[in-house]
Amino acid sequence: MNIVIQNLKKRFGEKVAVNIDSFKINSGEILGLVGNNGAGKSTLFRLILDLIKADDGTVHMMDNTRDINVAETEEWKDWTGAYVDDSFLIDYLTPDEYFQFIARISGKEPEELQQFLDKFEHFMADEILGQKKFIRNLSAGNKQKVGIMAAMLLQPQILILDEPFNFLDPSSQSAIKHLLKKYNEETNATILVSSHNLQHTVDICPRIALLEHGVIIRDIDNSNGQAQRELEDYFEIND
Repeated sequence: MNIVIQNLKKRFGEKVAVNIDSFKINSGEILGLVGNNGAGKSTLFRLILDLIKADDGTVHMMDNTRDINVAETEEWKDWTGAYVDDSFLIDYLTPDEYFQFIARISGKEPEELQQFLDKFEHFMADEILGQKKFIRNLSAGNKQKVGIMAAMLLQPQILILDEPFNFLDPSSQSAIKHLLKKYNEETNATILVSSHNLQHTVDICPRIALLEHGVIIRDIDNSNGQAQRELEDYFEIND
C-alpha cells in the first residue's frame, strides 16, 4: 500500500508544522522519519492518520485497485495500525483484556491471538500478561510495548509508530527492531517509524526522510546503511 502526500500544509498559529509539496512512500518500504524536536514528525503522522485536519493538501493511500483520501473516508482504517502515544490505549483495561478486545473487533479467534502473543514472548519479558495491572498502572516502557503490539495485532498493511524505541530497555529495543523487520519481510507491509535514535533508524530503515521545520529537506537512500554518516554530520552541524 502506497502513501502519497500532495501539497500538505498544517499551521498552528504562526508556526508552520508541516509543509510538504510532494512525497511518496512506496508499498513495502520501511521509512524512517528523523528530525529535531519540533521538526513536524508527530504532526505528519497525525495528518496521515487523519487525527488532525490539514490546512491544505491531501494524503492518499493507494494500490492497484484503491485510491483513498484519508480525510474523506474511514475505509483505510481496515488496513492501518498505529501507535502514536498512550492516548491510543484503553487504560482501564489490563493488557490481557485489551488484546482480547482488539482481537474480537478484528475478527481473530482466541487461537490466533495466542499465536500472535507467542511471537512477542521475549519482547514482553514476563511483565505484560497475567500481571492483573491496569494499563494506566504500567511503566512507560510497558505501555509502549502494549501499544506497539496492539497496532501489529491488526496485521496492518500500513504500520505507523511514533518513537517506538522510547522508554524501552536495550533488550526490548533490539527485539522490536527484529520484529518489525521480520513483519515487513513476511507481509510486505509499509512501515513508518519516527525516532530520535539515529542508530536504530539506520538499522531498520532502507529509506530515511529528514524533516526540518515541517519540510522534508533530505530523502536519503539507506539501502546499504550509508545514511549513518550523513545523519550524524547533519545533527552535529545543527547542534
